[in-house]
This record gives sequence, structure tokens and C-alpha cells, in this order.
Amino acid sequence: MKIAGSSWSMIDASDYQGRSLGVYARDHGRSKAMSNVSGASSGSSSGRSGGRVFGVPRICHCGVQIMELVSKSSNNPYRRYYRCGYAVSKKLSNDNHTFKWVDEAYLDEIEALKMKNASLAAKLETVTMERNEFERIVFENVQMKLEKEIFERVEEALVESSSTMKKMMVVVVVLCMVMVGFSKLFG
Repeated sequence: MKIAGSSWSMIDASDYQGRSLGVYARDHGRSKAMSNVSGASSGSSSGRSGGRVFGVPRICHCGVQIMELVSKSSNNPYRRYYRCGYAVSKKLSNDNHTFKWVDEAYLDEIEALKMKNASLAAKLETVTMERNEFERIVFENVQMKLEKEIFERVEEALVESSSTMKKMMVVVVVLCMVMVGFSKLFG
């Protein structure tokens, strides 16, 4: 849609809303003075008095939906940007409503994803280390339990073999005495 008497054309930004992290960072006292007219600068964008908008903006600080527009200026031809719908409808410039270049918004999103990825990688490393430690402890406990069970079984076998050995010794001694007795009787 083209706005009469303007170099702006509008694209509904609702298609891009699902891709955004929608994170806002406030940078109080450091908003950059810059015209909201799309051709005013190829520099940084800001949300004016509301602070710097981080990532893809969804709603202006005034509560109105953000629109995605395409610049028709000579300084930034066909460069896409986000702008407050109210400011667009009233053809405001140099105001305090949200303005942000789309490429800068995507770079913010990429940086946020990199930080989130690094955070998740660190958490994964921690969980992996904890899991390895847990597995080591479980392995040691199972190993100790098996060693104890094996030791008990060996001890039982030794006691059983010891009593069997004593019985056999008694039988051998008795047989020896019987043989000695028979050899003296017959011999």
C-alpha cells in the first residue's frame, strides 16, 4: 500500500512476527537522535525516548503494531525497515515512535541466538559432566556390590569346602585306623 504524498510503501510485518525473539532491551539515556524518515540516514535505528529496541520490534512503546516498510529514498533505496503504525498513519518524522532497519533487527536476533546457543552449550557441558559423574558413581556402587556378593559366595564356598575337607580327613583317619587294625589282626 502506498501512502499519498510519501515515499513510503507498507508491508504487513505479521509474517515476520513468528520469527522474532521479541526481546526488548532498554538503553535509557542513550537514544540516538535520528530522523524517522527512511531516507534520513543509513546509520543506526532507535526507538527514541523508549530506548533502543533489541531484535525485531513487534509493538511500539505507544502500543501500536509495528509495520514493515520499504524505503524509497535516494540514501537508502529499497531498504526495509520497521516503523510504528501510528507514526506512519500520521506521517510523523523526528518523533519518539519505533524505527528500526530490518537488517539491524535481524543482526540483533542473530546475536541473541548466538548468546542463547552459547548458554545452552554451557548448560549441555554441565549436564554432560554431571551425567558422567553420576554414571561413574553408579558404576562404582554396582562394582562394589558385585565384589561384595562375589566375596560372600567365595567365603561360603570356602566354609563349605573346609567342612567337607574336615569330614574327608575324619573318614581318611578312620579308614587308616581300620586298616592298621586289620593289618595287626591278620598280619
